[in-house]
Amino acid sequence: MTAVSRATRPEPGLLEVRVAPRARRSEVVGWRAGALHVSVTAPPSDGRANRAVAELLAAAFGVAPSSVELVRGAGARDKRFRVGTLSQGELRARFARPRA
Repeated sequence: MTAVSRATRPEPGLLEVRVAPRARRSEVVGWRAGALHVSVTAPPSDGRANRAVAELLAAAFGVAPSSVELVRGAGARDKRFRVGTLSQGELRARFARPRA
């Protein structure tokens, strides 16, 4: 029997995010290679960029900021967030929906 590595198959409901801190503006850039790329103006110190990403994701997915949780990658560009109780499919569908 072969074991499946968690690193290669993300848990449903977790969002892989690639972060670019100290950008000119905060924005969700889009999906690339299975990860959502985001830019934030906050610097990557004292958790400021992580908080900015959480707030940006909450706004992008239409959920309360308190429901966005950093699961892995606090000190790295590649992070994993849990966004409420949404599945991977629901996250993709919500982001793809046109804004009013």
